[in-house]
Amino acid sequence: MADRPVVLRIEPAGWEVPVPAGRSLLQAAEAAGIALPSSCRNGSCRACLCRMAAGAVFYEIPWPGLSREEKQDGDVLPCVAHADGDVVLLAPRATRP
Repeated sequence: MADRPVVLRIEPAGWEVPVPAGRSLLQAAEAAGIALPSSCRNGSCRACLCRMAAGAVFYEIPWPGLSREEKQDGDVLPCVAHADGDVVLLAPRATRP
């Protein structure tokens, strides 16, 4: 069975985009024409903070700007989060111009 691409689904809009290896969730969304709130792009400002409804992520930095409790609750920072399989983000402020 061939490996299938990892998919990011953005809710409540239901948009699905592929997540290429080495790309953050924010980069994958932007490549598909979806604008997620963002600012610093290094995991410190929290402008991109979203809730992950399903899936798992890993971070390109050792400890992004999230508390342990926020991580446990499913909060993620898409600017520095990488998909570890399919991911569903709750991002009501996402737009597709």
